[in-house]
Amino acid sequence: MQLDEAKDKFIQAWGALGSQWGINRTMAQVHALLLVSPESMSAEEIMSALNISRGNANMNLRALIDWGLVSKEHKAGERREYFFAEKDIWAVAQQVILERRKRELKPVLRVLEDVKAVEGDPESAEVVAFLASIENLHNIVGQADRFLEVVVKSDRNWFFDTLFKIVNRNA
Repeated sequence: MQLDEAKDKFIQAWGALGSQWGINRTMAQVHALLLVSPESMSAEEIMSALNISRGNANMNLRALIDWGLVSKEHKAGERREYFFAEKDIWAVAQQVILERRKRELKPVLRVLEDVKAVEGDPESAEVVAFLASIENLHNIVGQADRFLEVVVKSDRNWFFDTLFKIVNRNA
């Protein structure tokens, strides 16, 4: 397989995976392109490589910058902005985890905290069942949040060594 074909296959696969993870397909494709590009790229180069509009490129580049996965740079003597992606996949994974926690887990935890203060007869079956469900959900989401916090703060080698020890112990 030639390099261009391999790059295209990777970009398409990353885009498909992104959409399965709840991320815009084009956003994932822009990220994939920048991930495998040895040099930073201008919006025009990204538009050409992916055959997307300027608006689509700019919108997805802004989103990737907001996620902390892509950065902007200015080259001396150039008016254009250039974009590059973090190449360290562990750093990418940690950044995605940070953003998913912020956008998904934290809001759920806030809602669960709020609804725990339900008013009503604490002896009623309905209130007891509601609070039990909320408490169970809060415990699971809280444990997931704490686990992801450990992953984000951990060193790659320590994390994988620990994970392999746990897996081997339970095998």
